Amino acid sequence: MPKTTPSKGPRGDIDARVKEALAELERLATPARRDSLARYAIPSDHALGVSMRDVQRLARCLGRDHALAKALWKTGVYEARMLCAYIGEADRVTPAEMDRWCRDFDNWAVCDTLCFALWDHTPHAWAMADKWSSHRDEFVKRAAFALLAALAVHDKSGEDAPHLGGLVLIEREATDARNFVKKGVNWALRAVGSRRGPAARTAARALATRLSASEDATARWIGKDALRAFTKLDAKPPKPAAKAPRRKAATRPPQR
Repeated sequence: MPKTTPSKGPRGDIDARVKEALAELERLATPARRDSLARYAIPSDHALGVSMRDVQRLARCLGRDHALAKALWKTGVYEARMLCAYIGEADRVTPAEMDRWCRDFDNWAVCDTLCFALWDHTPHAWAMADKWSSHRDEFVKRAAFALLAALAVHDKSGEDAPHLGGLVLIEREATDARNFVKKGVNWALRAVGSRRGPAARTAARALATRLSASEDATARWIGKDALRAFTKLDAKPPKPAAKAPRRKAATRPPQR
């Protein structure tokens, strides 16, 4: 755990809070962690070298504060931007802000973490996924499919209709061979096919089958990999139904 707890303080004192947060990140950093980022295709020239566990612990100390998140984003520090995903407030996120932050992406980790920890909880998630799905920038386009994956995993409403719309985007963009895009498209397809709803599961498997027979190598890889994932998923025994809560025995006879 961090030795110091940055003060929450008044929201107006943002500069001081940014300095405190950065100082704590620097204290938690190690050169070895920073050097290891290159193995995961994450630029280390603006990173400190802090573990995700420590970033999340610091986020819990700071609490939700969107003004601080916006200020930390402007620092450009990798871990500070990761922190934004955990302290940002979904109801204060705007589409314009999502666009601005997307344009700053230079790695998959910040992209995916924002989509899974913050943006999929905003009312703009579906619209932005649709907008970004045909974007020219590799990481902006990945954000579209990371959002679709996050929505498929976190949406417990049982409604499959929006996710069926996501499959249309997945099929349309399945020939984009750029590494982080094709993996994002594959991820989204597997996530939709892992939902409980029968419509989403059936449609995702049908799409994976079509893609696996494609003449395009990227689409074929996406489809075959998704089919392998679905085969493993379908082989697992179904989870047992939740047991009804046991009623406590009466401690005294009912009054007559």
